[in-house]
Amino acid sequence: MVNFHKHHGKEGTIVVTRVEEPSKYGVVVYDEVGRIERFVEKPQEFVSNKINAGLYIFSPTILNRIEVKPTSIEKEVFPAMVKENQIYAMELQGFWMDVGQPKDFLTGMCLYLQSLRAKSPHLLLPSEAGIVGNVLVDPSAKIGRNCRIGPNVTIGLNVVTAVAQSEVTSLAASIRGWNCGKCACGP
Repeated sequence: MVNFHKHHGKEGTIVVTRVEEPSKYGVVVYDEVGRIERFVEKPQEFVSNKINAGLYIFSPTILNRIEVKPTSIEKEVFPAMVKENQIYAMELQGFWMDVGQPKDFLTGMCLYLQSLRAKSPHLLLPSEAGIVGNVLVDPSAKIGRNCRIGPNVTIGLNVVTAVAQSEVTSLAASIRGWNCGKCACGP
C-alpha cells in the first residue's frame, strides 16, 4: 500500500474492496490506474461493486484541507480531493468484513482468532488450566490466579484481571468494558 501511494505521488490512497451487495454501502468509482472519479452513496442501480474498506494513507498536506471545526472527511475532504485528482484507490487483495456494529466486530474477532490458530498458533495462549480455546493476551496484561478465560477472547494492553476468581467467556457474548447489558465478564 505504501509503495502504491508513493508511486502515484498524490495526496491520498483509499483501500477498496469488492462486495456482493454494493447498494448497502457507498461505492468508489475509479479508472484503470486507480484515480478516483467519484463516490456514489448507496446506489440503487449498479455503478460499481468496490467500496471504501476504511484503510487510508494520506500525505501530511491533507491537514490543510481540514478546517478547525467538525469536518466530514468523506463528505467534505474526499470530494475536493477527487476534483483535484489527488486521491487514488488500491484494491484489497484478501479478506475484509464490515465490523461497524458490535456484533459484527465480535464475529470478526472470532474469525481473526481462528485464523491465528491456523497460521500463527504460537501467538495464542496454549490450552491449559484456565485457558479455553482461542485466547490472545497482550504481554502487558496481568491475569490473576484462578481465572478462566475463553473461548475466543482477546485481552488488550495493560488490562488487569486479578479478582480472586474471574471468568471471561466467549468473545461472541461480550466486549470487556462495553456496556452490553448481558455481559459474560466478571466474578
